[in-house]
Amino acid sequence: MPRKPFRIGRSRTGLGLFATEPIKKGKFIVEYRGRKLTNAEAERREAKGARYMYELNSRWTLDGSSRRNVARYANHSCRPNAESDVVRGHVIIRAIKNIQPDDEITYDYGRDYFRNVLMEIGGCKCVKCLEKTREERRERRLRNLRRKRRAERAAAAAKKDIKRQGPRKPR
Repeated sequence: MPRKPFRIGRSRTGLGLFATEPIKKGKFIVEYRGRKLTNAEAERREAKGARYMYELNSRWTLDGSSRRNVARYANHSCRPNAESDVVRGHVIIRAIKNIQPDDEITYDYGRDYFRNVLMEIGGCKCVKCLEKTREERRERRLRNLRRKRRAERAAAAAKKDIKRQGPRKPR
């Protein structure tokens, strides 16, 4: 039995899929497997809290909730290193970049997932979005610091002007 190029491990969002060896760009990684359901049935199950649904087309959805479906552990990222694709009714995950050992294998789950799931739980927690949030906080701190320094310089300049004028003479 061939060795799999990945393992399941802890990630920042729970469990994730991690490379155990280099994976070249374009290489097949894993198939997303599950029971084929009608979209109506999938929506009923999602309303009851089911996860790991992968919509194949306007009629069919795969229920990937089985733990034997290791592809379900590939997390979402806005800066993915893999992609999913439907090929003859099978969902495959393949590398879109060279992936190094211990890199988490991620793919973009798409706009609907982002809008309907991630925004409901407070936004995306992928590395790109967390970096963007950190960068935004850093920029906000720098703006506030610059504003404070300008105010301090203006106050110091006003104080100097008052000292230069000397004491006021009574009239």
